[in-house]
Amino acid sequence: MTTQKLFSFGHGYSAQTLAHRLLPKGWQVIGTTRTPEKAREFDRSGVVPVLLGQEPIPAQLGGATHLLISAGPDAEGDPFLRNYRQVLIDAAPNLQWVGYLSTTGVYGDHGGDWVDEDTPLTPATKRGIARVTAETEWQEIAQDLGLNLSIFRLAGIYGPGRGPFAKVRNGTARRIVKKDQIFSRIHVEDIAQVLEASINRPDSPGIYNVCDDLPVPPQEVIGYAAELLGLPLPPEEDFETADMTPMARSFYAESKKVRNDRMKRELGVRLIYPDYKSGLQALLSEGQ
Repeated sequence: MTTQKLFSFGHGYSAQTLAHRLLPKGWQVIGTTRTPEKAREFDRSGVVPVLLGQEPIPAQLGGATHLLISAGPDAEGDPFLRNYRQVLIDAAPNLQWVGYLSTTGVYGDHGGDWVDEDTPLTPATKRGIARVTAETEWQEIAQDLGLNLSIFRLAGIYGPGRGPFAKVRNGTARRIVKKDQIFSRIHVEDIAQVLEASINRPDSPGIYNVCDDLPVPPQEVIGYAAELLGLPLPPEEDFETADMTPMARSFYAESKKVRNDRMKRELGVRLIYPDYKSGLQALLSEGQ
């Protein structure tokens, strides 16, 4: 049996969690990074590291059966397609599946209303606009090369090392309140299982929202984390007068609830953590 080989470009948090699922099943996973420290971490975890800028990727990608793009676009567009388009063209005949990690930010602001994969894209931030452009680039090249491309629009990601508990414990957590503000989120383990489900169904390419079942205002998540820890509830702060960085404030530019019906229906996914409460409970039990 041919070894399944995943080439992971921009091998970050979500991709590393997917690798933890695939490696015990006999997969070979190759991950790119820009830092020697990360390369050493990958090597220790069983992932073959590729140090961008120092090692060529054509041979590594050429033998891959699967390709995951996690690196976000920059001011000049998608970095993979800009630097490795010809490599992708050469590797295309061997690729059974291509996954692109995008964001629900492509939908923009909907005033707290529901969105799904058919909702028109009206991004409200530079990051969202860049993602729409990158999605379009990938759809066009996938059509040209006959690639089985799936685009995964991820909600706010949390999980081990990325939960609210540390900030609640050290007193830096904030409960910023903005009228009608609501977000969707997703545990990183559920991202990994969605990606694996898609890999196992290469005949079901498409666009998938990846989020849990319970969008809520962000202050509720902080409040529940404090409750689980038995610590005082951080005071509420009004968004209009709160002292925030421009980056932090930009996350409140969009309010929407994201539907995940297609992900469940077409990929057969049953969420491990269907809401933030079950996810936070699990993180706390794991000592996060």
